Amino acid sequence: MATAAAVSPHPKTSQAAPAPAEVTVTDPALVKRAVKAAALGNAMEWFDFGVYSYIAVTLGKVFFPSGNPTAQLLSTFGAFAAAFLVRPLGGMVFGPLGDRVGRQKVLALTMIMMAAGTFAIGLIPSYATIGVGAPLLLLAARLVQGFSTGGEYAGASTFIAEYAPDKRRGFFGSWLEFGTLAGYIGGAGLVTLMTALLSSADLVAWGWRVPFLIAGPMGIIGLYLRMRLEETPAFAAEVEKAEAARPRTGLREMVTGQWKALLLCMGLVLVFNVTDYMLLSYMPSYLTSELKYDETHGLLVVLGVMALMMIVQPFAGALTDRIGRRPVIAAGCAGFLFLSVPALLLIRQGSLLAVALGMGALGLLLVCFTAAMPAALPALFPTRVRYGSLSIGFNVSVSLFGGTTPLVVTALIGATGNMMMPAYYMMAAAVIGGFAVWRMSESAGRPLPGSAPAVEGR
Repeated sequence: MATAAAVSPHPKTSQAAPAPAEVTVTDPALVKRAVKAAALGNAMEWFDFGVYSYIAVTLGKVFFPSGNPTAQLLSTFGAFAAAFLVRPLGGMVFGPLGDRVGRQKVLALTMIMMAAGTFAIGLIPSYATIGVGAPLLLLAARLVQGFSTGGEYAGASTFIAEYAPDKRRGFFGSWLEFGTLAGYIGGAGLVTLMTALLSSADLVAWGWRVPFLIAGPMGIIGLYLRMRLEETPAFAAEVEKAEAARPRTGLREMVTGQWKALLLCMGLVLVFNVTDYMLLSYMPSYLTSELKYDETHGLLVVLGVMALMMIVQPFAGALTDRIGRRPVIAAGCAGFLFLSVPALLLIRQGSLLAVALGMGALGLLLVCFTAAMPAALPALFPTRVRYGSLSIGFNVSVSLFGGTTPLVVTALIGATGNMMMPAYYMMAAAVIGGFAVWRMSESAGRPLPGSAPAVEGR
């Protein structure tokens, strides 16, 4: 495991030497295990999102009364967005709990709840069978998912950040979003395969259940990996400083005591998640329902974009360690500000090449955020409040802006008839994100606030 060693900054000086500084020496094997366990939980969360987004049209037919297809899609995305309304509550519960009893225990708990919520969706009877009870049960399962994910991303990114050495935190943190993409590709790929193999009637009758039921075994595997991990060195040191008592920090200190960092966090998360949910959650349905694009071809294009992002992701994470998080995030904001309209115009051309080029451009811009944020966000807060403050800031921003993106953009298009609304929405998010980048401090290669410097062991 990671250990703390006393290292003198002036070993040859016998007089007036400064007090020794503690340095955390990380165990490379343990860091890799921590990254795998954290990334798997994120993969499972986004497996569900990928399935839900890609099968949204089918879910509308299963859970909501027949009628206007746009109304069914809005209802489905409404249930999707509802889960995000309880994410801040989950963050307020799991975040402070993670700062009090430890990151590892809380991450094991969130894994159990996520798996249970997703698995339950696969068991719900259809609207034709039980009527209004079907959408109500769907909403209940989504609320369980939302509550549990309120502690997931902040905990996983904190877990990796506190295990990783300072000079490679960006690289290791990037694997968290690699897990996101892998989970999304797994979920979306499974839906694509089933869409190609099953008839529409079979997909509505029973096929849609299969992806959700897979969450049960995935949750067991993830729980096993997380239970085998030890607590992070930074949290262990915080407990030791408190003389073996669990550090107790009030919710008020996590909010009012960190309000500047919280605002920066919310701004960064806003641009990160609006663009993320726009590309990975909304665009598949946009291609199918708004542009009348062939469903299978549209799904394959988005899967290809995500595969491209996975290839680039670790290299982009390593780049943030070399040149800093701020330049990479700023490049993403500038790209979305100036290229969102051209990219969407390409997508609207409708040809396979044009759609692939437009989506590919947006995907590469999104990598600027997915590679940098897992390391940048935990560095905004000191160890004693990191999990709690990050959970609150992250989930409030995601709830208000990220998870509502599909619903808001669908409603805006319906109200205005303007098919360019997705581009305008991303541009507005890029402006807010750019301001947050301008105000944030660089954290690459530096110790986390409140933690000792961390170096990589051999």
